[in-house]
Amino acid sequence: MPYYRQVGDVPRKRHVAFRDESGHRFHEALMGQEGFSSRSALLYHRFAPSAITAVEPVTPARGDRAATPDHPLVPRHVRTGELAAGDDLVTGRHLLMANTDVRVAFVRSAGSSPLYRSALGDELIYVQSGQATLESVFGAITAGPGDYVVVPASTTHRWVVEHGEVEALVMESRGHVGPPRRYLSSGGQFLEHAPYCERDLRAPAEPLTASGEDVDVLVRSPGGWSRHTHRRHPFDVVGWDGHLYPWAFNIADFEPIVGRIHQPPPVHQTFEAPGVVVCSFVPRLFDFHPDAVKVPYHHANTDSDEILFYSDGNFMSRAGSGIGVGSISYHPAGFVHGPQPGSYEASVDQDATGETAVMIDTFAPVSYTHLRAHETGVEIAYAVFCLK
Repeated sequence: MPYYRQVGDVPRKRHVAFRDESGHRFHEALMGQEGFSSRSALLYHRFAPSAITAVEPVTPARGDRAATPDHPLVPRHVRTGELAAGDDLVTGRHLLMANTDVRVAFVRSAGSSPLYRSALGDELIYVQSGQATLESVFGAITAGPGDYVVVPASTTHRWVVEHGEVEALVMESRGHVGPPRRYLSSGGQFLEHAPYCERDLRAPAEPLTASGEDVDVLVRSPGGWSRHTHRRHPFDVVGWDGHLYPWAFNIADFEPIVGRIHQPPPVHQTFEAPGVVVCSFVPRLFDFHPDAVKVPYHHANTDSDEILFYSDGNFMSRAGSGIGVGSISYHPAGFVHGPQPGSYEASVDQDATGETAVMIDTFAPVSYTHLRAHETGVEIAYAVFCLK
């Protein structure tokens, strides 16, 4: 994150002995990005976080399904409502599309996840429905519909679902997810033109501790999945400080940029990561030039594949295409796409849009997975999505 936080108890100086009232010395652990030359956090554990008693390989139920190149090149429509529920929000993910920079998945589950740590990179979770709590070594964040949650790489955490079912879009990055650099000052503060700022963000406010011995943690790395058994429960942090921690931001707090004529997609950018950007489309006033064309113009993103998740609203520019809440449309580079016929006429007397959507643009082509029939209840998980 771009600004400093302190939670719980920490000593006045870094890297000095820190003890409780009984004289027990806490174990300092530094989490640092980019070879400890970028953002970091110092955590103070009651017990050594490196004490592991066992390691074994594991294969989750869904595993790491292979993706195949999009050939022949076609746009696609994924109906996430047809995907089967999973055991939990980590192991129950359906991988949909992937390249070397990012993996895009969808998950529906009423179950809490095991303790989990990904060494692949940061994860960005968009909660579509339901409520869950992210519990981690940094503390807890409660997330509900419309919340983006950023989980830094190598953060030990779990998703707890106490009531009902949760649906979420998941972006697994190979690097670090953050606000676009153009929104930040050289010191990391959000600038005045940014469509959101520090006041809109939520992060753990107090330590979260748990007890236990021989506690299993699922660890994901480029080589696959492992199970590490920790001598003590990893949630034993009494305090931490720094610029690196999980945080949440609700899409409803994104302030849209509007103009007399239609604004280009970069005004909707919300996050960036290596090889990928994420945009938020939120309710906003339509363009107000007397002759403005209020629906998106036809466009060809020559350097990106576009993955668009439809979260809420009636999606006027997609009317008649079969797109609805929970749909994902995939628009590959090399394909021109735009509004459905009749969209312009339907927009003329409208003053605003009430749609909410999340777009993931990649700068390397994505491959896609073929889901099995028993996972979707239908033989074909992907239907071709072509605008007529």
